[in-house]
Amino acid sequence: MKVKKPSKSIDFTYILKLNTTCYLKSIKNGKSKQINMKNNFEEIYNDSLSKPEEFWKNISEDVFWFKKPTKILNKNNPPFYKWFEDGTTNSCYNALDFHIDQGRGDKTALIYDSPITGNKAKFTFNELKQKVSRFAGALDNQGVKKGDRVIIYMPMIPEAVVAMLACGRIGAIHSVVFGGFASNELASRIDDSKAKILITASCGFEPGRTVEYRPLVDGALKLAKHKVEKVIIYQRKGHEVKLNEPLELGWEESLVNATDKDCVEMGSNEFAYILYTSGTTGVPKGIVRDIGGHIVALKWTMKNIYNIDTGDVWWSASDIGWIVGHSYIVYAPLFKGCTTVLFEGKPVGTPDAGAFWKIISDYKVKSLFTAPTAFRAIKKEDPEGKFFSKYDLSSFESLFLAGERADPDTIKWAENLLKVPVIDHWWQTETSWAISSNCTGIEMQKTKYGSACKAVPGYDVKVIKPDQSLAKPNEMGDIVVKLPLPPGTFPTLWNADKRYQENYMTNYKGYYQTYDAGHIDEDGYIWIMSRTDDIINTAGHRLSTGAIEEVLSEHQSVAECAVIGIKDKLKGQIPIGLIALKAGVSKDNETISKECIEMVRNKVGPVAAFKTTIVVKRLPKTRSGKILRGTVRKIADKEDYKMPATIDDPAILDEIKENLINNKILK
Repeated sequence: MKVKKPSKSIDFTYILKLNTTCYLKSIKNGKSKQINMKNNFEEIYNDSLSKPEEFWKNISEDVFWFKKPTKILNKNNPPFYKWFEDGTTNSCYNALDFHIDQGRGDKTALIYDSPITGNKAKFTFNELKQKVSRFAGALDNQGVKKGDRVIIYMPMIPEAVVAMLACGRIGAIHSVVFGGFASNELASRIDDSKAKILITASCGFEPGRTVEYRPLVDGALKLAKHKVEKVIIYQRKGHEVKLNEPLELGWEESLVNATDKDCVEMGSNEFAYILYTSGTTGVPKGIVRDIGGHIVALKWTMKNIYNIDTGDVWWSASDIGWIVGHSYIVYAPLFKGCTTVLFEGKPVGTPDAGAFWKIISDYKVKSLFTAPTAFRAIKKEDPEGKFFSKYDLSSFESLFLAGERADPDTIKWAENLLKVPVIDHWWQTETSWAISSNCTGIEMQKTKYGSACKAVPGYDVKVIKPDQSLAKPNEMGDIVVKLPLPPGTFPTLWNADKRYQENYMTNYKGYYQTYDAGHIDEDGYIWIMSRTDDIINTAGHRLSTGAIEEVLSEHQSVAECAVIGIKDKLKGQIPIGLIALKAGVSKDNETISKECIEMVRNKVGPVAAFKTTIVVKRLPKTRSGKILRGTVRKIADKEDYKMPATIDDPAILDEIKENLINNKILK
């Protein structure tokens, strides 16, 4: 099947037949009633900014509370705002027990599919609750109490979800660390969180290799100054490890004398979890999530942003170690009462570039959320979409992309292949849900390729220039969000209020600094062009790496690309492009490089001083798919750099060094 590129923007408004009225369900005395909501996007958005307390109070009616909040927003100590301050609830109750109370206990909550191991399983809300409440009892037996921290270092298996929800059930604060992270990174998270328990597995699986967790965990426990009291290990079949008693305990053994635990009442501003991101100082930043706002905001997003209803099948192809996995594999879909898919596999190589289409077809997935890099990988391996034609995707309605900027060419390729809306939206670990998106459950907006659409209700987004003045439409600058941030965003950092204030809330008074750069056009569409440290200053001209990458990605032979700015004695900085080619390209590298340079000259202009395009085998990325532009820039500029803890394959950096040497960037 030959995929043709569209010549102009496609308006998918006609494809999604949206409800004329959006509803919320108010929970009262165990019964629900419908609350009529507006369905005009502009009205809803304006209400969220002009009457935020009323707006979020109405939405909070859709959540189970042990005690309903009467204090919706406490603004007494900016930038430390508190939402739903006097309410009490429980995240696990909202994810499981509430749906059972509503008579949906026999509906499927979780689907597990591992093409690597061949294992598959389905769990109803009743079955998942039974496993969660029993493992909560196992944690209780090990002395885990409300407020204690629990590190979860596990692969993409159901037990990881069970562990997360079990923590929430008894009020423990979980901190999920990506399975396979280096020992020193795991140790730093143990030390910062002062975790009581570490939950792990004997191994994880990647295409073609087994990641043994034992040496990584042993290394972390030796490095950590803080000593955990117990390690619970889930033994994967055929990869069992010898337990070091009495410190270590098997998962099954931990359940032997465990009794089911009920949900504990939690204050709205108590923490559900800590999710660490790598900090520039070497000390990881612990992003925390308060329970009440987390439930309210995430549940609202499922219908209003993603047009997902209770009972729909939803798939977020990410990892629980990242924010997307927290919000949209585990919490949001279960809060909404959806079926969520847990996939232990990759877009290519497990077994082929049809892996995603098979999952969508097998489980009648309505919407998929993944990173642009996943689709670029599929496009690279199967540019004509031959695998796609083998599967029935009649259930599929929309594709959402986030994690890094989605280049227009990838979006157009996916649109033509899937024949559904492909929506690039923008958010961060700090926010836990979308800052800007096409809100398909409210009112579908026209697609503008390269834009992450408009600000989502709750977010007052501005662009500020280096001189601290507000930018005009289409003027480049730092993208910021006016305070207070909406519910579900990060209220502070773990044990680091000062760092929270200085890092995020100081440079632009009254605003949250996103550290993303871009512009907002005359229609209110937000264009995220790069991280602020990816802006290139060439002879006094501020250039966006994203704008140049957008041009390079349009070349018919380019699968994915990255642009970095390197030091230049004359101009300060000049951009160079790294491009990875699609499978089956026959044109020679030199010709492709020259064509790419000419395209940038024609579309961005000579001011870009773009004269170098290097064809590489692959681009260095984090495990979540972000391209490591900053690391490549440091290599090119001969600066010291630290091997990123999140890098997918360290060997790629050696390949890049060789490419830079061959092209006389490095000597």
